[in-house]
Amino acid sequence: MKMSEIWIYVENHFNRVDPSSLQLITKAKEIANGRQVTAVILEDHDQDFENTVKQYGPNQILLVKNDNLKNASDETITNVLVDLAQEQKPDTILFGATVTGRSLAPRIQGRLKTGLTADCLDLRFDDDLLVATKPSYGDNIMCEITCPKNKPQMATVRPNTFEAVVDGSSEPKINEVEVTVDVDPRVTVSDEQGSVSNTRSIGTAKRIIALGRGAQSESIIKKANELAGKIGAIVAVSRPLTDLPEFSHEQQIGQSGNTVAPDLIINLGISGAVQYVVGIQNAKTVVSVNTDPKAPIFDVSQYKYVGDAEAFLDGLIENV
Repeated sequence: MKMSEIWIYVENHFNRVDPSSLQLITKAKEIANGRQVTAVILEDHDQDFENTVKQYGPNQILLVKNDNLKNASDETITNVLVDLAQEQKPDTILFGATVTGRSLAPRIQGRLKTGLTADCLDLRFDDDLLVATKPSYGDNIMCEITCPKNKPQMATVRPNTFEAVVDGSSEPKINEVEVTVDVDPRVTVSDEQGSVSNTRSIGTAKRIIALGRGAQSESIIKKANELAGKIGAIVAVSRPLTDLPEFSHEQQIGQSGNTVAPDLIINLGISGAVQYVVGIQNAKTVVSVNTDPKAPIFDVSQYKYVGDAEAFLDGLIENV
């Protein structure tokens, strides 16, 4: 009997593996419980993403090399993955909830006539059933969703929800397969360029200063930006502050925003609602400032300051 497999689609951009794929490999190994973790790589003959992926310890790498995969459209990639899945019949397929993952996963789900849980924050198996946890109803509740009647079970997972951990304990088997790659004639991808943004990505930031409802005054925002410049941080916000003209959704942390994993995050005037806390659960060091000594944010903080956010900023700016 063929071993049950968890597939992770390995996304790549600008000749590098997307971190969300490596995070999913680590999570899949954690929950596998005897299942084989397979990283699926599609690349042209000049690329070697398998050298990066194997450092994270999947049991197997399913490799397709074809020059038609260079700058391939989402429809072309969909066709290849559908052919592979129909032939090899994995139990589960996981994607990062990136722009690309959110494009590929529903196309494949529709072609394979199965279910898909999108934008998940946790995964586990109950016996043979994948249980995917995601926010719903305006992020006010967490739902556990399953697909008991169809295979493969599919999910997209928000980037930075899990940590990618290097694992050199074993060498994965590399299974290179021949697959016909027909280029979709309707779409030609001539080049790939990163989007231009007026903010750096908080998803990859190492230091973050996060502002909440209790730190939305003009003077605090100005001082937070001054401190960020001094310590090499970026300024992020909780949901209420996205209504201010200074901020946008791409700077929001939380269930309906970004999940972050910085080395340091300083929370100013943030109470610590569960919708926000889930977005910082992978931060290494959490410093929080709030006037309420019973604020829930203190429960997930290593360093706590009960007091005024502006006074805290004044002292920190003076001493760094």
